[in-house]
Amino acid sequence: MTKRYAVRWFLAGGALARTGGELAGPALLLAGFAVTGSPATGALLLAALTVPAVLGGPLVGVLLDRAPRPGRLLAAALLLYALGLGLAAFGAGRAPVAVTLACAAAAGLFAPALAGGWSAQLPHVAAPGGLPAATARDAATFHLASLAGPALAASLAAWTLPSAPATLAVTLLLLAVPVAWRLPGPAGRARTSAPLARTGAPAARSGVAALRAGLRLTARNPALRGATVTSVLSCAAQGMLAACAVPLGERVLGGAARGVALLAVVAGAALLANAVLARYPLRATPGALLRWTAFLQGAALLLAATCHPVLVLVAALLAGAGEGPQLTALFAVRHREAPARLRAQLFTTGASLKTTGYAAGAALAGQLSGVALPAALLAAAGLHLLAGAVPGERERVSRPGSGAGRVPDAPGRGRGW
Repeated sequence: MTKRYAVRWFLAGGALARTGGELAGPALLLAGFAVTGSPATGALLLAALTVPAVLGGPLVGVLLDRAPRPGRLLAAALLLYALGLGLAAFGAGRAPVAVTLACAAAAGLFAPALAGGWSAQLPHVAAPGGLPAATARDAATFHLASLAGPALAASLAAWTLPSAPATLAVTLLLLAVPVAWRLPGPAGRARTSAPLARTGAPAARSGVAALRAGLRLTARNPALRGATVTSVLSCAAQGMLAACAVPLGERVLGGAARGVALLAVVAGAALLANAVLARYPLRATPGALLRWTAFLQGAALLLAATCHPVLVLVAALLAGAGEGPQLTALFAVRHREAPARLRAQLFTTGASLKTTGYAAGAALAGQLSGVALPAALLAAAGLHLLAGAVPGERERVSRPGSGAGRVPDAPGRGRGW
């Protein structure tokens, strides 16, 4: 298949898998509530699905990096995720609680494959000059999924059976399996770049050694370290905004449903911003864009803390305009700095850390918003501003004839990324 054809299929498969993943959480919440009549059951299932990603991310990443055909391993991970999700959703209220929680937890171990594990395969299908634009489109699939997933779950639950969202989630995940199976193997990997060779990471001879090498590279590489800390702090703030959405809707916008719609506005703005970025790449470095978009999101939440309806809507648009390019910039840093033998691990570990940050932020805001909603939004703004202040990489000085300090150019786009 041609590179152009491969990228299109890669993006389609990623969109299917991630939409299924975004459906999974609401599907478990709805299934648990519908069968037991208690929201506690759905919340337990959602927690069981989310928490294991902390362990699953590094493990799945190491296995993908060491697999001769990572696409086939990725397909197996999608199958196991779909199986665990289906058993947990349809077993709620019918099987013992411990069994359904175990199924959800087993599925959660493979959740990072939908996010970081899939994105780590992008350099295998994209031409080097087309990687920057493909990265922006890959990041856009996350926002497309976050926009479509909850909306589909709510619509299906309202008009059909409560089990319909889980059925659709499993179906979308299974549709992505053949695309993952056909992804190119290690023969399509690029050689380790010069900036990566300078990190001195030892060759990984075992899974444990690979895990240590990935953690050591993240800790020692200024670009990766700064990008990881910035993204986790921003993701925690995004979780706080999500937890504040319903109170904002009730107290400011005239209804809880409008608060949920506010999250759709954020996702839509992020999707649009990434579409523009893919078409018109910026000349800023990914590290700089990563930090400045954190500042933009912080400013947006300062506006939201005023609790004025118009300013809250403007804040949602600004937050999405920052969130979309920030994810694209994060992927660009990882694609540039990660050696091929550790790329999947760095992506999946980063996805696990972000999931943990998001959950922690949502839990904190859930406690604050009930007492003082502006205080919760101000705290979230502070996290974004702190994320923007995290020191990143120093600008590399290019020498004649060297590629140091430059991001690969997109054909016909100039020096943008």
